[in-house]
Amino acid sequence: MPFPSALRALRSRNYRLFVAGQLISLVGTWMQMVAQSWLIYRLTASAAKLGLIGFAGQIPIFVLAPLGGVIADRVNRHRVLIVTQSAMMVLALFLAALTLSGHVLVWHIFVLASLLGVTNAFDIPARQAFLVELVDREDIVNAIGLNSSMLNGARVIGPGIAGVVVAAVGEGWCFLLNAISYVAVIGALLMMRIRARAHVPAQVSAWESVVEGFAYSWHTKPVRALLLLLGLVSLMGMPYSVLMPIIADRILGGGPNAYGLLLSASGLGALAGAATLTLRRHIRGLGQWVAVSSVGFGVTLIAFSFSRSLWLSALLLVPAGFFVMVEMAASNTLIQSMIPDRLRGRVMAVYSMMFMGMAPLGALVAGAVAAPLGAPATVAIGGAVCVAGGAIFWAGLPRLRGPARELIVAQQLAAGAPPDEATPLQE
Repeated sequence: MPFPSALRALRSRNYRLFVAGQLISLVGTWMQMVAQSWLIYRLTASAAKLGLIGFAGQIPIFVLAPLGGVIADRVNRHRVLIVTQSAMMVLALFLAALTLSGHVLVWHIFVLASLLGVTNAFDIPARQAFLVELVDREDIVNAIGLNSSMLNGARVIGPGIAGVVVAAVGEGWCFLLNAISYVAVIGALLMMRIRARAHVPAQVSAWESVVEGFAYSWHTKPVRALLLLLGLVSLMGMPYSVLMPIIADRILGGGPNAYGLLLSASGLGALAGAATLTLRRHIRGLGQWVAVSSVGFGVTLIAFSFSRSLWLSALLLVPAGFFVMVEMAASNTLIQSMIPDRLRGRVMAVYSMMFMGMAPLGALVAGAVAAPLGAPATVAIGGAVCVAGGAIFWAGLPRLRGPARELIVAQQLAAGAPPDEATPLQE
């Protein structure tokens, strides 16, 4: 079956199954995220608690992702994903049962969010590394772009549905629908025909493997620069989403529907950003995209912090979502193109720490800062830091181009592909 250039990764049957299952499941995940934040806000009316629930749900990723990376490099990634997705379904069922029965307490939500974070610490590195096993090497850029499009398509659909469901029948039904949605992704994984990777017995301990992954990430300059900028954006910029219930309610005078609208607007922009990446056939110029997107994200966050109109705020979140998705997906593409497969799980674990693991620290800081300064000022400060980080990365691009080119050519030769003459960090 022929596919348009922007959908060429879908030529792979396994990748089509992956996309179909993940899309359904991710809609449920976004519904749960929105409902969980609103439930905490409804029970506590506390900015600090909103920050703490974000911290509880994501700090396990920061702590345990390195171990998850080692497992992703040593164990069958396909089987790891079946186990982690099944565990997530069980956790969603517990939260649904507690909420629908009227017995849910704040500490229940924190415990279940923490357990979900532990599961994600093993799921994310395996899923990121597994993605490149589903397509041919020439389709990796397209596969990552489509994967980001899928995630953000769910991000557009899920919050809007959640806002309606929460307003109509309550948060518990969102949790139950999320639990049911995992049937799709587990079924898709079971239907895949995966070619077994050659098993290389571990020559070092798990701890030494963790250290090797960190050492490679730190001493490989282009990878280090991308990860540091990603971590900065996640730490200072992304916590705006944690404060969204307060902004929707107190600043913009809305409710759960307004909250869902804001998240959907951000998701729509992110979907457009991911779709833009699917149109690219090579990685040339992605370094500049990373720099420009970081600056653009910061500028739109600053503008968003001054808005007092719901529709203007939603409009501003469209470019904010676009820029942050381009920054994160382009960084993912560049890193995946530079790293050897034997280290892929561990380096993607570090990516997970920067992408999701820094966010809980940012959520904690944002919740604390928002209490005295207010949510808008907190968002503006985060935006200013993102602008500064993007500018510093841009200034360092000339020194990164040569090493990045060498790494990518080495991986292309190792895969038996002809080297691409384009340099990834230039236009």
